[in-house]
Amino acid sequence: MAARLARNSGLQAFFLAAAALLLLRAFVIQFVTVQSTSMFATLKPGDLLLVERWPVWTGLKRGDAVVFRDPLKDRAPMLRRPLLVKRLVALPGDTVEIRRGTLYVNGTRPDEPDGLTFSHLVRMRKGADPETMLQRHGLPVELLRPGALVQELPLNEALARLLEADSDVVSVAPMRLASGARPQIFPYSPRYAWNGDDFGPLAVPRSGDTLLIDADNLPLYDRLISIYEGHRIGNSGNLLLLDGLPMERYVVEQDYGFVLGDSRHFSADSRYWGFLPLDHIAGRCGPVLLSKGD
Repeated sequence: MAARLARNSGLQAFFLAAAALLLLRAFVIQFVTVQSTSMFATLKPGDLLLVERWPVWTGLKRGDAVVFRDPLKDRAPMLRRPLLVKRLVALPGDTVEIRRGTLYVNGTRPDEPDGLTFSHLVRMRKGADPETMLQRHGLPVELLRPGALVQELPLNEALARLLEADSDVVSVAPMRLASGARPQIFPYSPRYAWNGDDFGPLAVPRSGDTLLIDADNLPLYDRLISIYEGHRIGNSGNLLLLDGLPMERYVVEQDYGFVLGDSRHFSADSRYWGFLPLDHIAGRCGPVLLSKGD
C-alpha cells in the first residue's frame, strides 16, 4: 500500500511539474535562438534569448525588440511557422516614414539602439583572410563572400573605426543610400515609389479604423484584408467587391505594427512585406542567455 501511494504521489508531482512548465512557456517565458543577421549588432546569429511572454497581454511598447511568427508563412499553422526577431518601431495608429535612411514615427525621430548598423564596403589587402578578419571583430561570417577581398558588411560607427585600424583592411566606406522605386518593396506597386531608405509615410492600421479603399491604395491593404482578416476581394468591372458586395470602405478588425531590423540593410522586414498583425507576436526579447560570440 505504501509503495502504491508513493507511486501515485510521484505521478501527481510529475504531472503538476509538466503542467507548470507548459503554463510557464505559454504565459511567462520561452526561449529562441537568433537565426539571421537582421538584428546585428544588437543580437548576433546563434544568440539564445529569453522571450518574455507577458507583454503580449500587458502591452508592448514602441521600440521593443519582439519575437513573432513569420507572417509570410500563412499556409502553415501558426505554431509551425518560423520565429523571427525584429524591432517594433511603430504601433497601431502610428505613421511611419523613412527619409534617406532615417526613421521617423509620427513626424519625429525616435530613440534607436546604439547597435544600429548600415551597409559598409570593406576592402582588404591582398593576401588577407576575410573569414579570419570577420571573426576577429565578431562580425557574421554568414555574410561572407568566399575569397572576395571586397565585402559588404553591417557596421556602426564603432565597428567601422575598428576595421579601419585593422592591418588587413585597406578602406571602409558607407554604402550609398538606395534611390528610386524598388519592385520588391511593399506594396509592390508603381503608385508607391518607395525603397529601403525612402519609405512612406504610411499609417499603421488599428482595430476599428475605417479605410477608404480604391484602386490606388488597395495594394496597401490587400494582404491585410484577404489573408490576415480572411475576406474575399474581387471586382466587377471597375467596382471593387468585398465578399461579393461593393466595397468603398473597410473597417479594420485587429491591430497591426511595423517592424524593422536593427541591421537596416540586411533585414527583410515590414519594408518588404508590410504590416505585422500583433496576434503573430510571441513575446518581447529578454536578456541574451548565451551568445555565440562569448
